[in-house]
Parts: sequence; C-alpha cells; structure tokens
Amino acid sequence: MGEGDRRPLASRDTRWARAIAGRMAALSVTPNAISQASMVMAALAAIAFWTAGEVSGGAHSLLMIAAALFCQLRLLCNLLDGMVAVEGGKAEADGPFWNEFPDRIADMMILAGLGYGIAFPALGWAAATFALLTAYVRELGRANGAPSDFSGPMAKQHRMALLTTAALLSSVEFLWNGNGEILMLALWIIVIGAGLTALRRAYRQIGWLRANRAT
Repeated sequence: MGEGDRRPLASRDTRWARAIAGRMAALSVTPNAISQASMVMAALAAIAFWTAGEVSGGAHSLLMIAAALFCQLRLLCNLLDGMVAVEGGKAEADGPFWNEFPDRIADMMILAGLGYGIAFPALGWAAATFALLTAYVRELGRANGAPSDFSGPMAKQHRMALLTTAALLSSVEFLWNGNGEILMLALWIIVIGAGLTALRRAYRQIGWLRANRAT
C-alpha cells in the first residue's frame, strides 16, 4: 500500500496511535488480522443496533453506547492495520485484499443492522448500497490510473462519526420521549450524503481522465 493509496488521517500522526501501532508491530499481530478484527467490531455494532430496537429503557441506552463504541473500534482497526503494515514494515502479499474487503463487509453489517433496528430495513440497505458505491467509484478511479479519491461529504470516517454521534444521542432519547428518530435521520443523511459523495468522486474522476488522457 503506497502513501498515495492511504486515506489521509490526522490521527495517524498522533502519539497514541503510533505507540499502539508500534507495540502491535513488535508483537506477532499482523495487519491482516487487524483488518479482519474490524469485521468483528462491525458485527458487534450491527448486533447492538439491531437488538436495541427490541428493548427500551436502560437496556436500549446501554446497547446504543455499545454500538457507538464498536463503530469507533472498527475505525481504530482501520487505522492500525495500515500503520502496522506501512510504518511497522509488516505488509503482506494479500494485504491489498484485506485492506478493502473487510471495509465493505463492515459497512453493510453496520448500516443494515441499524436499518433493522429501527424497523426500516430498506433504508439501512439503501445506506449500505450507497456506501459501497462510494468505494466502488474510488476503486474504479484507481483501476483507471487516477489517484485514490477519499473525498466526502460522506466518506467512511464521516459515516462512522455520524453513526457514533447518533447512537450516543439515542442513548438518552428517553429525555425527550424519542423513538428512533435520530437514527432514522442519520441513515437518511448517509443515503443522501453517500450518493452525493459517489457523484462527486465520479465527476472528479472523469475530469482527471479527460485532463490526463487527452489525445
């Protein structure tokens, strides 16, 4: 994985991230194993979102907090796998597969799980579809020779930040007698935002191709 193919993240340069990545690199932890762990975190987030829709009161609040936590742990895995591979010098031959495939599975599980949790599975699957589309357009650009485009407005880190915030707010929605409106709004924002992100990336890719492959 080259530097140009990595998502630009400010957290990559923080002391705590470098310390954790350095520790993992010194142990027998492989970047592929970290990538695979991200799917486990996503599955747990999906289960928490889904199950929260079946309960109320304190149990609902705890599951929302758990969902927020697992969404962030999914992102932490996404951060550390690349750092262990690149900065830690432990890149593996099949690393490019494990760098991308778990992300797509994670997006589907989390967004679909949330859709089922709010009894609106179609909206969850729509959000998952548009999330996949943003990644597809980026990878299509790479296949066409264009630089990796990680632009938003609803790239992966934006989606997870939104879901984390929505889950935490939903954990206290009993204060205003809420009933899942925040989570539904979050999914709608992801559907619209991810759709716009895919269109923006497509537009930028077409512009790059025309500028760099003009005859």
